[in-house]
Amino acid sequence: MYRLRVSTSINAPITICFDLARNVDAHIESAANTAERVVGGRTSGLLELDEEVTWEGKHFGAIQRFSSKITQLRPYTFFQDRMTKGAFRIFEHDHFFESEGNGTVMVDVVSFQAPFGPLGWLAERILLAPHLRHFLISRGLALKSMAERSRQGVVALPADGE
Repeated sequence: MYRLRVSTSINAPITICFDLARNVDAHIESAANTAERVVGGRTSGLLELDEEVTWEGKHFGAIQRFSSKITQLRPYTFFQDRMTKGAFRIFEHDHFFESEGNGTVMVDVVSFQAPFGPLGWLAERILLAPHLRHFLISRGLALKSMAERSRQGVVALPADGE
């Protein structure tokens, strides 16, 4: 199994960061470069424990579908989503949040395993890990921007159910 860890420092309260990270609308905005959209499950607002969502987006030049479920949730410090359907053999995404000064450190830890034995092992290292690292960094920076704009009162956060 391959594991990635990406940290993002955000100048905003932990509550805002936590809620943005599990907000469907914020995810869509933060994943604009892959044209992700919801095709099943919760379509807007905050994902809660045991809720599932199915995403569709363009990765490696092809449309991919990925369903995940919130399997653990401890406001405002941690939540986990796990793939229930998709191209990976295993995919778990742990989201950690820690207050630091006037801001928050958001840490994404993704553990995954590709199918196809030795070929999958090679794909994890050559293709998937760099792609996922870039995706996590890009998403983290987008959430950072949203949280910091929200803190300044520039934009409103997407509300649950809107």
